[in-house]
Amino acid sequence: MNQKRRGRIARRESVAFYLFLLPWLIGLSLFYISPILTSFYLSFCKYDLLTPSRFIGLENYRNFIVDPLFRESLKVTVIYSVVSVSLILSVGLVIALLMIQKIRGILAFRAVFYMPSVMAGVSVAFLFMWVFSKQYGVINYFLSVIGIRGPDWFSIRWALWTLILMSVWTAGGPMLIYLAGLMSIPTQLYESATLDGAGIWRKFWHITVPMISPVILFNLVMGFIGSFQAFTQAYIMTGGGPGYATFFYVFYLFQNAFAFLKMGYASAQAWVLLVIIMLITLLIFRSSGTWVYYEAARKKGR
Repeated sequence: MNQKRRGRIARRESVAFYLFLLPWLIGLSLFYISPILTSFYLSFCKYDLLTPSRFIGLENYRNFIVDPLFRESLKVTVIYSVVSVSLILSVGLVIALLMIQKIRGILAFRAVFYMPSVMAGVSVAFLFMWVFSKQYGVINYFLSVIGIRGPDWFSIRWALWTLILMSVWTAGGPMLIYLAGLMSIPTQLYESATLDGAGIWRKFWHITVPMISPVILFNLVMGFIGSFQAFTQAYIMTGGGPGYATFFYVFYLFQNAFAFLKMGYASAQAWVLLVIIMLITLLIFRSSGTWVYYEAARKKGR
């Protein structure tokens, strides 16, 4: 085959490649890049959907300093994120350690524990509204059986903690990733530790945790990214209340955008949220050098 013919075939393949890629590029431009750029511009504008946008510079960002609801929503979200992510990752690891055991039917148990993670948020919210109901809830019923009067789970005192407990429902997602990490640990390490007289806890802290530390890092980062975007629970179950107890950041953003029609202010909130998540992610990665064990890097350094 001469070079001229090869050139024509290469051009036809390039044209075919870009033609197949074109629908994805159009979708990416229309539904991702364009909205992102538009929201960035609107974050410097006053815009209510009904009148043309008006450029106001950094006023939306300056208003965050004096907005008490912004500070309250950020405080509630930080508390929710720290506690819920800690619980989810801890419970997920415990379940993964149980699910790695070689017993009959273990695959079915893994599927059962993972299944809640793929259920729709709205249906789960309605389910837990019934579970935590003060009068008809399953939890209060079982508490009454043992002589304990169950609280009002959606009161000011308990509402946020109720949503935190509800978040543990999604521990199956991190569990599955933990399982992959646990299965990759060489069994020779445990065998050597056993010969040296190490017990269960010493093997857990000195073998299991270091070997799955990259998996813990991944779950930690993804957990914080997801928790800072909590919205459905507050919107369906509590409406952000009572008394701003579950007034999540994204819930306040939603209110500004679609209830108060402050699209410019909501766009600025979205970009501040992006910066917050980026800073938290950067902080986690910067700290990972002291507790994450990268086997390939350690071998290279020897």
